[in-house]
Amino acid sequence: MSRKISLWSGPRNVSTALMYSFRQRADTKVFDEPLYGPYLERVAADTHPAGYEVLEHLPTNPDHIIDHVLLADGDTPVRFYKNMAHHLLDLDRRFLGELTNLLLIRDPKEVLQTLTVQISEPTLRDTGLIEQVEILDYMLARDEEPVVLDAKQLLLDPEGVLRRACDKLGLDFDPAMLSWPAGPKPEDGAWAPHWYHNVHKSIGFAPYRPKAEPFPERLQPLLDEARPLYERLYEYAIRTA
Repeated sequence: MSRKISLWSGPRNVSTALMYSFRQRADTKVFDEPLYGPYLERVAADTHPAGYEVLEHLPTNPDHIIDHVLLADGDTPVRFYKNMAHHLLDLDRRFLGELTNLLLIRDPKEVLQTLTVQISEPTLRDTGLIEQVEILDYMLARDEEPVVLDAKQLLLDPEGVLRRACDKLGLDFDPAMLSWPAGPKPEDGAWAPHWYHNVHKSIGFAPYRPKAEPFPERLQPLLDEARPLYERLYEYAIRTA
């Protein structure tokens, strides 16, 4: 039976780099945002880049995806699902109990600054923070130890943070997780040409660099909403040594 690890990330994060990292493990098969199709169909095709075009290539039945992808066994000991937390919108969450859940968060100030490149008028829902806190509360209610990665901490010390994350996930750390070949990957979703330009240039986790440009004043009320949710999640984040 395969171990099923589901990453629940916010957008404009290092989630694709983390998927590429896990892809380097010999024991792991990765899947790129299996729940994106249902989310696009229900909520966002008219606001996401080439949304309707991408939707033509995606399955849209969430129950089928949950049963035949997320909860399916495969031919590798580990299956790693890169998921966006906000794709859970309106879905029955009971299947979370059959997954090993991993949260990836990022300072919402940085998220919002980059998210506007693709979505001109982002909302709190677009950040995924609402669902990430719900997943956190779900794990705590089940007496599970939350495994939370913060993008800044991960980029400051990829090996140290990944070692501790693997330990919490019950996996052996594999040094191969620290680098990967540049370029597109076979597992990339159909939306990759619109979102993955930078990560396709990468061969490993890029050093952390704070945003130099000023924060858009018009997004300050949204940042004020997002900040408390992020801070609650950050309480559980793995820190650099």
